[in-house]
Formats: sequence, C-alpha cells, structure tokens
Amino acid sequence: MLRSVIAGSGSAIAPHRVTNDMLARIMDTSDAWIRERTGVETRYYVEPGTRTTDLGVIAAERALEMAGVAREDIDLVVFATMTPDQYFPGCGGLLQSRLGLRPVPAFDIRQQCSGFLYGLQLVDAHIRAGLARTALLVGAEIHSGFMPWGPGSWARLAGDVEAPLEPGEWETTTSVRHLTVLFGDAGGAVVITAADDGSRGVVDQALYADGTDAAKLCVPGNGFARRPYVDPEQIRRLEHVPVMDGRYVFKMATTRMTEAARALLERNGLTPGDLKLVLMHQANLRINEFVQRSLGLSDAQVCHNIQRYGNTTAATVPLLWDECVRGGRIEPGDAVLMVAFGAGMTWGATLVRA
Repeated sequence: MLRSVIAGSGSAIAPHRVTNDMLARIMDTSDAWIRERTGVETRYYVEPGTRTTDLGVIAAERALEMAGVAREDIDLVVFATMTPDQYFPGCGGLLQSRLGLRPVPAFDIRQQCSGFLYGLQLVDAHIRAGLARTALLVGAEIHSGFMPWGPGSWARLAGDVEAPLEPGEWETTTSVRHLTVLFGDAGGAVVITAADDGSRGVVDQALYADGTDAAKLCVPGNGFARRPYVDPEQIRRLEHVPVMDGRYVFKMATTRMTEAARALLERNGLTPGDLKLVLMHQANLRINEFVQRSLGLSDAQVCHNIQRYGNTTAATVPLLWDECVRGGRIEPGDAVLMVAFGAGMTWGATLVRA
C-alpha cells in the first residue's frame, strides 16, 4: 500500500514584527494582558498589497528545495486558506501558475484552523488511490487584512506618528482587541511523495465537522446570504471582521482536540508516551497547555511558536513541522501527532511517521 511521506517543508514569515507594546499604541491593551490570555508576544504583518499566494509561493519553493523535487514532478496542489487573494479564483491555480508548474489539479479548501489537516487527508487519499504521486500542500494566511484599523492606527502602530487616536477610532480598535491581538501573517508548505515503505508516512487520520454552533466563530458579513453580498453598512458594523465566543471556543477546542487525539492513538494501539512530538494548532497557548495536561504529555513532546507568530490559522501546523524538522526535533521514523480545532466547527488529528 502506498503511503504519503512528507519529503520537504518550507515557511514564509511576513517582514514586519509587531509586539504587544506596539498594539497598545492603538487600543486599550497591554503586553501583560495579551500574554496572560493568549501567550502571544509578537506577530508578523505583510506589506500592504502582499497576497496570500505570495507567502504560499515562498514557502512552497523552500519545501521543494528541501525535498529535492523538481517542479515538473508535482501532480497535485492543495491550498488551504481562509484569507484568499480575492473571492475567486482560488489560490491553488494562482500558485500553480506562479511556480511554473504544469497544469495539474489544484484544490482550494476552507476549513480554517483545521485546513492543513484536511488538506493532508485530501492529498493522502489521492496518493493511496493512485491519482497522484507528488503533491504540494500549502497553508497560508494574511490576517492583517481583517484588521479594522484606519490609516491613523496603522501609522501610530508603526511609530510614524505619536498623536493620540481620535476617540472613535480608539473605541473601534479596542472593541475587537480580543481577536486582533491573536493573529499574524505566515505561510507553510510541504511536499508529499508516494512511497511503499510502510515504516514512514501518514498512518491514520480522524477528522470531524459539526456546524451546529458555527455562529460562535465566524465572519457574519460579506457573504451571499446578503444582497448585495457586501455593502458599506456591513463594513461600518464591522461584520467583515470575525466574531468569536471565546469561552465556547476554549471549551470546545480543549475537549475536541483531546478526544480526537485519544481516539486516534487508541485505534492505532499507541499511547501518548509513544509519540515523539505533538504539533497542535497554535490558536491560544492556554488551550494547548490544557490539552497537554489532559493527554499527559511531557514538555519535551510539545512545541509551541504562537509566542512568536500568533495564530496563523492554516499555516500553524506546517510552520511548526518545518521549524521542528530544520531544528532536528523531527527525524525519520518519529511518531508525530498533529491536532487542530477551527471554525466550522472542524477538528481532528493526524498520525504521521516522519
């Protein structure tokens, strides 16, 4: 039976480092407030005009280089993002063109924070079915486009002006601080190849979705339930910005991620102690610490980078994988569990032998 092996990985980090103290220039927050609730210390933003596909291309090029795979060998592209360059077409075909790949199937998927795991299952299914042998899976996001900040806020954030914000603008930025402090811009990519070596590759996956409480974490506006799908009133009401019931999401994420991990390990005759590493979606450090305790994982088995990058949604898991591989924390044959929870609601776990 063919197995899907991650042969190479790459990352793309936006150029502008934004600290918590910088955010405190434009909203009622502080470094201590953000760290205590989220664990985030810094995040990175792109230059205006940068596209999600731009980050995907950089990450993909680095993944191809690590894998030693020629571009003409890629026969499948999957792009996971909730922040596409435009409403349509999707980023997958744009990435194919930008990389100079031959015409191949290109999927765009929108499972938000679970997007990379869903993409990995899609690639694995193609490889096991013999429909692909060398695939490129990308997760990339530009969340800074969600920020409802005017020119004055951006200028003050960058330190270009010192004048206080107008009261109305300060109130607006503060009203969504529980969301905006979380997110950063980044891209991650992996090259996945078919192999008949049963000792390596994707072992098993367990993915789930339940839309019952989708309104607890969503973007309420800019959709085709409206006519027109976007208008000035929606923007004024900030309906283009995500809304989140933080307590609900915390409870669901800690519960569902733990359940998925345990179920997958049990199905494969493993215990948490058999794992080299667990790579969790980096939404909130407090969520991941809770899951770590629930599963009884040691600090050596868990790695985090939300402190540096914030929540980069579909990019968090491939970004973690790439850092761990390049840092020597993942070696061939290691048992690695990936776990995620995201809007939808979607969640799941994937077991891989590196």
